[in-house]
Amino acid sequence: MDNITHGLAGLLVADAAGHWLERRGVRITPRARRTLSVLGVVAAEFPDSDLLYSGPVLRMGNLGYLLHHRGHTHTIVWAVFSALLLWWAARWWVNSGSSDGGGSDRGNLRGGLLAVAVIGTLSHLLLDFTNSYGVHPFWPFDNRWFYGDAVFIVEPWLWLVSIPALFFNRPSRTGRGVLALFFVLIIAATLLLGEVARDVAVVLVVFAAGWPVLQWRLPAGVRTMSGLGAWALVTAGFFVASARAESAVRAAVAGVSATERVLDVSLNPGPGDWGCWSALVMSTDGDDYRVTSAFVAPFAGARPLATCEARYGSGRIGSDVLGGLAAADLSSFVATTHVRWRSSWRRPRAEFQQLARSHCEVQAALRFMRVPVWQRVGERELVLSDARFGVGGGGFSELLVPAAGECGLRRAWIPGWLPPRRELYSAR
Repeated sequence: MDNITHGLAGLLVADAAGHWLERRGVRITPRARRTLSVLGVVAAEFPDSDLLYSGPVLRMGNLGYLLHHRGHTHTIVWAVFSALLLWWAARWWVNSGSSDGGGSDRGNLRGGLLAVAVIGTLSHLLLDFTNSYGVHPFWPFDNRWFYGDAVFIVEPWLWLVSIPALFFNRPSRTGRGVLALFFVLIIAATLLLGEVARDVAVVLVVFAAGWPVLQWRLPAGVRTMSGLGAWALVTAGFFVASARAESAVRAAVAGVSATERVLDVSLNPGPGDWGCWSALVMSTDGDDYRVTSAFVAPFAGARPLATCEARYGSGRIGSDVLGGLAAADLSSFVATTHVRWRSSWRRPRAEFQQLARSHCEVQAALRFMRVPVWQRVGERELVLSDARFGVGGGGFSELLVPAAGECGLRRAWIPGWLPPRRELYSAR
């Protein structure tokens, strides 16, 4: 997820902890209240500390980012360790600025700070799980990737339901001003960037006009709980829609070919839109590896496919990412009420196996790439891409692979993530 969403989640956790402490009769000083808020935001952002080393520092090119962002810092082990570190720092800061308060108050405050630190860091992992990028939180016990395939990377509903609840609970003008700015920015992005369908944008704007009025009339504690509850409902709605979309895609493939086996389905919703999804389907018939793109309408009765195609002519879910592959052509799968197929790209499975075994760079990249596709750009080079993030244009998920030559990663730090498409080749 984007870092603003992570920060908003951390603030909600901090406000909930503050209300819990007050219900227990704990007197919270202004310094302690500020510490709870800062701790919530920092804890919710802290797993992204891997950005300090996952780029050029490792001298691995794009591979450094692919293999190490959402890497070891996005695990439960790191979340617990960093939470304890942040908790210690927060306790020290609160205690160094105040000498009043009884032992019971201090004990309860320590418990509240610990809860914010732990829940804040874990919230980052949970939010990153919700989209199609994925996480592997159970390292070192389980090195598999886990994907939620449910929530758009910048989801406007999450901003709109949380910011008003946080705004009216902020004691400082600066805090309220920053939150108001984010509220205006998400509304402007919804209307101007072209990523949100126009009818969805109208619903979002109407909600943005009414929800703050309701929040203003609620007691402080109820505001926070309503923000958390609305956040949970939005997320649950996207997960329900995602499950229906995946089921529709698998049924459509099964209805066409008895030999085609679906390996995985990567899904992305339209921003703010439960009813329109883009899909990348990885499948094999035993001899070939195929990637097929599609539009999916999980609730076609309420939001038909034709509406989705009309509303999303471009943008992240409107554009056909496989169109940048020279070998792609129209899919031979048959459309259904819920699924409209777009392009299909296929290569012999033996070519995939040879590519993986003969290039150490490819072996490393496949520890991240969920939807690997490739094409030659000359007699001596090819480009390997993860189709989730586009094909062509030199994006962060693209890797230029020489046709021959020594391995350039002998001393590189290659983590042991299990390759998402390991069923297609024998990794060494």
